[in-house]
Amino acid sequence: WPDRVVTMQTNWIGKSEGASVSFTSEEEDLIEVFTTRPDTLWGATFMVLAPEHSLVDKLTTSDRKEKVQSYVESAARLSDIDRMALDKEKTGVFTGAYAINPVNGAHIPIWIADYVLMTYGSGAIMAVPAHDERDFEFALKFGMPIIPVIDRIDDRVKSFVRPGSYNPNLIAGLDGTEIKYQERDGALFVELKSAQVDTYLALLKENLETNAWTELVGASWLYVFAHEEETEIVPFDSVEADKIIVSHCRVLDPSTSDCRTVMELLHKIPYYRDLLFHHEYGDMIHSGPLTGTSGNSAVDTTTEWLQQRSVGEAAVNYRLHDWVISRQRYWGTPIPMVYCQECGTVPLPYSDLPVELPDDVEFMPSGESPLKFHDGFLHTTCPKCGGAATRETDTMDTFMCSSWYQYAYLSPYYRAGESITSNDTPVDPQELAYWSPVDLYTGGIEHATMHLIYTRFFTKTMRDMGLVDYDEPMLKLRNQGIVLGEDHEKMSKSRGNVVAPDELIDAYGADTVRLYLMFFARFELGGPWDSKGIKGPRRFLDDVWSMVTDPADTVAQPDEKSEQRLQRKVHQTVRRVTEDIESFSFNTAVAAMMELRNTMRELKKSLYGSAVWTEAIETLLLILAPFAPHITEELWGQLGKPYSVHTQSWPQWDAEIAAEPMITLVIQINGKVRDRIEVPAGIDEDEAKQKALESQTVAGYLQGREVRRTVYVPGRLINIVI
Repeated sequence: WPDRVVTMQTNWIGKSEGASVSFTSEEEDLIEVFTTRPDTLWGATFMVLAPEHSLVDKLTTSDRKEKVQSYVESAARLSDIDRMALDKEKTGVFTGAYAINPVNGAHIPIWIADYVLMTYGSGAIMAVPAHDERDFEFALKFGMPIIPVIDRIDDRVKSFVRPGSYNPNLIAGLDGTEIKYQERDGALFVELKSAQVDTYLALLKENLETNAWTELVGASWLYVFAHEEETEIVPFDSVEADKIIVSHCRVLDPSTSDCRTVMELLHKIPYYRDLLFHHEYGDMIHSGPLTGTSGNSAVDTTTEWLQQRSVGEAAVNYRLHDWVISRQRYWGTPIPMVYCQECGTVPLPYSDLPVELPDDVEFMPSGESPLKFHDGFLHTTCPKCGGAATRETDTMDTFMCSSWYQYAYLSPYYRAGESITSNDTPVDPQELAYWSPVDLYTGGIEHATMHLIYTRFFTKTMRDMGLVDYDEPMLKLRNQGIVLGEDHEKMSKSRGNVVAPDELIDAYGADTVRLYLMFFARFELGGPWDSKGIKGPRRFLDDVWSMVTDPADTVAQPDEKSEQRLQRKVHQTVRRVTEDIESFSFNTAVAAMMELRNTMRELKKSLYGSAVWTEAIETLLLILAPFAPHITEELWGQLGKPYSVHTQSWPQWDAEIAAEPMITLVIQINGKVRDRIEVPAGIDEDEAKQKALESQTVAGYLQGREVRRTVYVPGRLINIVI
């Protein structure tokens, strides 16, 4: 199968390995959280529940009830796709409750937000905004602390020194080091590595002006405040440090009073933004007893640490969730269950199958299934007690049928006149052995995570039940490309770029349209439709028609050279078309037949009526038949051949006949082309060199010169070095 399809299915299943971590509310409610990054737990500064989470109503404080309920209702009106859209602005509501982080005992606020889904994990996340992009955006918007707990793996550190906050000696000091900086508009933009931090801090202590500050951001998180008495260095490593730093900054610069957290302060400086968030697996920092743990082992080490304290364990989670197969509509396979007041839910016996839908239902504007209102279908008798019963009126999702229809075709139930018993199987073993698995399957890639993944699941289930003895339903899958409009956009009525096939068929014929669809683009890529391009395939079919039905104006005596040339071209074309069909290269197969048409048109006068010409005509019709079934059937009949062209054996090619008897050999002298000669295709090296030296053109260049060596590239060229 194409790698792209397999990757899409893998992501759809969404296997994630990580840890299940036990948080509790302040009221001791257990809140299980699944995370693939337990190594970031010390950076969890808030929790987010899906609006549908069962604890939302219980945890919400009375003063927050109205806002929370309103948000829950609005989230219910959005689809999962809308809620997970990357460009959607983050929204959420604080419940008023707090959760306790099991690794450090911190009380963190519990919010609800629609970007968290009940269909993934437990419907609750620990938000680590320094290392998750969605959490970062959410925390920035709502003023939650963002504490980095994983070190950068690129070792980058930045520092922005504000205009007027330093004396000139700082620049002189930097010039004496390998620390990189730029000065723009009186500010310094410094970039350094971790090993240079101590040197840089020493320069700042000496050269920052009183009541000024700067910070180090990235692979080092420090704030440097120049007080009147001393320079204070505050590590940015906790929620408590976040509060201290923000407080200092507000005192020194009242314009920062609207910033609630350190990250808000930093985010206002564009120079820092590429270092504020990352999701790499670096070493653990600011993480209590596990600080310094290598990024290579951080997840496993943290998981083991959680297990030892009974607050977490290793876990596997899947994005995939249960498939609801019932639909409240008329079309679809009936569900063979009845409801009896005495016996409850009763499956129908084999003898009552299949359940057939009535064909006289009345579709209701209410949106409900019309089967509910069809008395003849709804009311029946219980197969168990014979009492009154009602049928199930839901029908199955149509994907249920398409997931295993290739097996249903092999069902013994389709054998006319045979009774169905409880011993029957869904598939006939003999038919299954002959027809399955499917050799080749074609379809659009848009089915990758629906029909195509479902049919794999069904096959694996049937394998586990012992019904089939293989793992995959189709051995080979090919996805076709999309035909675009002439504006290079996907065809749609709203764009007005739809090409109507019926109109084209009326104008050019069905075979022309088929041929052009295969000719104008590669099967797997597709491409833009060209209304002018379809005329080429039409001309080709016209030529094929005339070559079969119109005799040559004058017929010359066939010559052996022309016969060999046409025969060679026929066998070459059969080989190319055969190989191209097998590789789904239909465009090049059509091109090969067009080349054969050109050769035949050129040789018609000299070969018309000969055995070689007749073979060429018949072969062309046979290889063209899958592409243009109607015209080839008609012409095959006009030749007086037995019906049908589509039941004839596929023509075979002879490799010896297809081989080119002569090749062109390029002759170079000191690397420059001086002549080209025709030689037999199988010529050996000594004979090729001799032929080259016999060339009159080459002899003129060699007159009076010494040949130092001769280089021969088989079948291509000879280079004579003089």
